[in-house]
Amino acid sequence: MQNPKLQVIRRTSFVATPWKNGGGITHEALRVPPSGEPFHWRVSVAHIDASGPFSEFAEYNRTMVLLRGAGVELRFTDGAHKALRKVGEMVEFDGALATHCELLNGSCVDLNLMVLKTDSAVVRVERFIESLAVRASRTEMTLVFPIDRKITLQLTARKPVTLDPWDLAVMSQCAGRINRLESTQSSVSTSVFVATLLQASQNL
Repeated sequence: MQNPKLQVIRRTSFVATPWKNGGGITHEALRVPPSGEPFHWRVSVAHIDASGPFSEFAEYNRTMVLLRGAGVELRFTDGAHKALRKVGEMVEFDGALATHCELLNGSCVDLNLMVLKTDSAVVRVERFIESLAVRASRTEMTLVFPIDRKITLQLTARKPVTLDPWDLAVMSQCAGRINRLESTQSSVSTSVFVATLLQASQNL
């Protein structure tokens, strides 16, 4: 692949930002573009300390992954309920739906990806024992976000990069493998959030 790129954004550099409705704090890892509205997509880590409504983001599709805590139940205006009870569980929902978040047993932390509805994204939580292949084609960006364990990201013909839990790596025009770094029982899997997005520059 030509012009391979890898950007690593450490958890310690995330920027604390109030929720749009003032109900909490999110720590923004990356927004594309970095300023202005509407953005194409945004990655953040939110601390939820009390039950209450989510902010409205009607123009976006949302993905939420539980990172810490006993879990949450999301209640939507269309009558649907979705619960995240274990670290690594994921839910996708329409940001146009008014959403109430009910904490199940104390405060939680979650990963949030918001993607403009006119853009496209494929999201998943991968659980692997030893290693996992990842790639981003010429027109894509791939996000790699380790959830529960330290990993290395080894791109073709490059030195491996170590990612701590909740660091964010952004790949473009490259391929590689995710490898588990910490020694643990072979039967225990490692969880990583992976999202593949059409590069926003293609839409600007």
